[in-house]
Amino acid sequence: MIVVAIIGILAAVAIPAYQDYIARSQVSEAFSMSSGAKTAIAEYGQINGIYPGAATDPKAADLAVGGQYADAAVADDTGIITITFKAVGDVNANIAGKTVTLTPPALNTDPTSFDFSCTSTIAQKYLPKSCTGV
Repeated sequence: MIVVAIIGILAAVAIPAYQDYIARSQVSEAFSMSSGAKTAIAEYGQINGIYPGAATDPKAADLAVGGQYADAAVADDTGIITITFKAVGDVNANIAGKTVTLTPPALNTDPTSFDFSCTSTIAQKYLPKSCTGV
């Protein structure tokens, strides 16, 4: 009986921790898949003084990417990347259907730094440090 109780206590701790780990890894995959779009937006913006749009090369729509757990889209002329986690499939329930928005800086600011600001509907504990403001 004591062994069963100990196993129950361990499971009560381990299962939620594992679910958090899964959610963080799925968020990490989404950030990794959007890194190419971030690079293209930064490069295009710094060279041309505008962000990719519907009539540029590359087009903002061409920078969209889909992953196993999320899809990322780029808004025309703003460079804003919106990562939307899928609501079905293997996506962890804590992040399913939620979004992360990566906003590039205004192009008329300091050209030596190009950092995307991050906002999200996902709980902070699942986000990478670059998106938590910590």
